Amino acid sequence: MNVAFFDRDGTIIEDYEDHVWTGVKEPVFIKGAIETLDHIQKQGYSIMIITNQYLINEGYISYEQYEAINSSMLHVLKEHNISIQEVFYCPHRRDEGCRCIKPNIGMIEQALTSYPEIRLDHSFIVGDSKADVDLATRLGVRGYGIRITNEQPNVTLIDTISDLQFVINKNDK
Repeated sequence: MNVAFFDRDGTIIEDYEDHVWTGVKEPVFIKGAIETLDHIQKQGYSIMIITNQYLINEGYISYEQYEAINSSMLHVLKEHNISIQEVFYCPHRRDEGCRCIKPNIGMIEQALTSYPEIRLDHSFIVGDSKADVDLATRLGVRGYGIRITNEQPNVTLIDTISDLQFVINKNDK
């Protein structure tokens, strides 16, 4: 299984300053995100979301609020015939020292445990933070950083999520 691992906040849906998340009730999709996910899916990739949600344990949002936003996002994607294989999230505070908060590899390990057929050498990670591209580098997989600079040869800088449609095609697998 070839997987496109996407960050959620700032990559698929809008991200906000931590304190602003407290009032967020519905996801707002980033321009081009739905079309890009559709394109990636049509290229034969399974889509998984890996998202740091330290906001939960740091007290900015409740688990129920996270679930409501996530469920709403998945519902909209399903309406567009986009299938998300699974969402892996890390609820831990940034200072908890867990294995799952990106750039640690815990969420990818969870994915590999649940889906041992994942071929990391034919998969990639997309995100808008240093943690996302650092995770790609730690795993030795292709990474696409949205407005994130990184000197690693496995990471490609893109300006918007839509740019991914021009760099990912069936020949990349």
